[in-house]
Amino acid sequence: MNGHTLYSIGELARRTGTTVKTIRFYSDCGLIPPAGRSPAGYRLYDNGAVARLDCVRTLRDLGVDLAAIRKVMDRELALSEVAAAHAEALDVQIRILRLRRAVLTTVAKRGATPEETHLMHKLAKLSEVERHQLVGDFLDAAFGGVGTDSMFTGIMRSMTPELPDNPDTEQVQAWVELAELSQDPDFRALVRQMVQEQTAGCVQGGPPMLHSNLAAIVRDQIAPAVAAGVEPASLQADPIVAVLMTRCAHLLDCRDDAESRWQLLARLERMNDPRRERYFSLLAAINGWPGPESLRPVLDWSVHALQARMQG
Repeated sequence: MNGHTLYSIGELARRTGTTVKTIRFYSDCGLIPPAGRSPAGYRLYDNGAVARLDCVRTLRDLGVDLAAIRKVMDRELALSEVAAAHAEALDVQIRILRLRRAVLTTVAKRGATPEETHLMHKLAKLSEVERHQLVGDFLDAAFGGVGTDSMFTGIMRSMTPELPDNPDTEQVQAWVELAELSQDPDFRALVRQMVQEQTAGCVQGGPPMLHSNLAAIVRDQIAPAVAAGVEPASLQADPIVAVLMTRCAHLLDCRDDAESRWQLLARLERMNDPRRERYFSLLAAINGWPGPESLRPVLDWSVHALQARMQG
């Protein structure tokens, strides 16, 4: 076949797998101009039309509008510019679709009510500025007015979620759940009480870490007992509990042994609230951090051990 071969509109349709109606439409738009006419006045197309039609179909499949395609075909607009603009538009659409998918997946898993679905959709659509305002309000409710202005700066930063520009479904779902959790008045009160307790127990002049001192003591002291299968209410656990009380004494504000146990128990029960661990798990998912170590086993053991000794 040479470069002067001409095709009728029907032959061009069969050659390219395009309908006659579509080719006639593109031809009328000036995208696929005929190379000539038959003696009977029918449109004829050359091999150049085949190449142009392939290009038009590809760009249409990619979502490029006809006006932009015409400018590209007529060399009025660089294809790279069109591609960049449409890629940017697709990025926006992809983000929107990810948000919708995340909300719908969460609704399906929870069996959410219409009201809950509306709230989740609203939280998922928040802008970056609005997300920071929401988290800032939560952190201010927890840390505001406790200690000095700079005392908890590092902790607050480490508790701030940073949803990336192109989050995956899991990150969006984690953000929605964390945002809901941060608005829970009971959870806010729980975090604030832990902050206040940590401030009261921190070394004078030293930076506090949100329950990190107590958490480290409990983890280091109790993890071996948990691993060894020591029952928290057993006699074998007595010396372990005694050492735990001694090591935690500087974090408590009382000297009476019974009162100290009650105070430590209350603090450990607050630390063991599943919402606290869930917050940090969600935070890690949003920020792309490794999942935090679960303190549940050692906290459960410690709580049960203290309860057993105060009931005996």
